[in-house]
Amino acid sequence: MIFAELDKKAIFMLFALTILIPKSGLTQNKRILWLGNSYTAYNNLPSMFYNLALSGGDTITFDANTPGGFTLSAHASNQTSLNKIAQGNWDYVIIQAQSQEPSFPPSQVNSQTLPYAIELDSLIHAASPCAKTVFYMTWGRKYGDSQNCGNYPPLCTFEGMNDRLRWGYKTMADETEGIIAPVGSSWKNAWYADSTTNLWNADLSHPSPAGSYLAACTFYSTILRKPSLGLSYIASLDANTATFFQGIADNTVNDSLEVWNIGRFEPEADFSYIAEGLQYNFQHEASNAETFTWDFGDGNTSELPAPVHEYSGEGDYSVSLIAGSNCLFDTSEVIISVTITDLNTAASGGWRIFPNPATNMVMIQSSEPEQFHIAVYSINGKLVSAFDEEGSLINLDFSEYEKGIYQIVCSTRTDQRIFRILKD
Repeated sequence: MIFAELDKKAIFMLFALTILIPKSGLTQNKRILWLGNSYTAYNNLPSMFYNLALSGGDTITFDANTPGGFTLSAHASNQTSLNKIAQGNWDYVIIQAQSQEPSFPPSQVNSQTLPYAIELDSLIHAASPCAKTVFYMTWGRKYGDSQNCGNYPPLCTFEGMNDRLRWGYKTMADETEGIIAPVGSSWKNAWYADSTTNLWNADLSHPSPAGSYLAACTFYSTILRKPSLGLSYIASLDANTATFFQGIADNTVNDSLEVWNIGRFEPEADFSYIAEGLQYNFQHEASNAETFTWDFGDGNTSELPAPVHEYSGEGDYSVSLIAGSNCLFDTSEVIISVTITDLNTAASGGWRIFPNPATNMVMIQSSEPEQFHIAVYSINGKLVSAFDEEGSLINLDFSEYEKGIYQIVCSTRTDQRIFRILKD
């Protein structure tokens, strides 16, 4: 039995090492507020997370308000909670609902829990505009919720209650664009990997020290975006068990980043451009961005989403775009080679393409009749269409194409030209 247990743990540890891709290995300094109840207070989870982060070289400053049995509506009207939120300057505010309320039927969650999640999130961002709200997804009771099982059968088992809690927290996080710390999913994965794992307290509801440690590891991977696997702080656990929980937490978080909204609503910088001689028409293609800061690599900048910039001469220029939203920023950088010759009007053989931008029709012209192979690609390299044509003036129907930038590759037996076209 012991050897089989260790084998399963070893598999999970290896799996964690294989798939976890940390966002950053840099030392971090975070201010965190915990708003919960006894599920957070048991075994002093905030301090456990503090020590875990400290062993990874990170510094956590934290405060907490965790009265027993508190619901989200209780926190929304509790002066202690409101005062701590109002202190501001938080990087993360962790919200944990009463252990049952997010598992109730959807109509009840939507009317009795979700509104207070939205209210708390609004208060958090009013006091700390750059803060992230983190929803502490808790776990099902070991044998389900016996109090409510008769009225709502999904709550009759651990798995059923755990799934309903996941739905409830996911609903709150999606509505507020918050992050989920998937502790309940970590519990499920750990329990399935080793059913002898002692995660629950004797009351079969609250966390044991091992359960709180697994929660702390899940928060570490969620908030700091680094693997907890290998951290030296193991609380009261033995080294093998702590390492097992670290791997479970890392896998659970990293396996479903999009589901937990980790990075989902953050800006991601990207851009495209069309060259017309020395003039470049830039267009941002960033997601979740509200501000744009361009550096054209020649000392000139812009804050327009689609600037037009004219270079003074030929050369290689490093162009960067910083896309931002809610205190978060991402950068994309490309080196472009500026030449006075325009691909659209010059080149050997007198080839040209017009009009650019295009609406319904694009003309490709050569000085002499040719046998052409035409291939049209989207800006991300996907082949849109391809055909063969003969003549000196080729008509390309663009009427059904979506708006955006396309690359047209024109090939003959002896030559090839690549053109960029903007479809309005």
